[in-house]
Amino acid sequence: MQPNPADEQPSYSQSINELENIVRLMQSDKCDIDSLADYTRRATELLHMCRQRLTATEEQLRATLASLQQQ
Repeated sequence: MQPNPADEQPSYSQSINELENIVRLMQSDKCDIDSLADYTRRATELLHMCRQRLTATEEQLRATLASLQQQ
């Protein structure tokens, strides 16, 4: 059984929290150099998801505000 893609992507808040945790880990003495590439890859994925959500939200807000101006 394949996972549902909606289940795979965390919410915006979850993504931000995970990003903050990754940054804290990378800044700490506990950051393993062997894991640095994995942390960077995951942070990049999370940033991409956040950017997509922000762009979609902006488009929705613009459409909503445009419809209000037409009324």
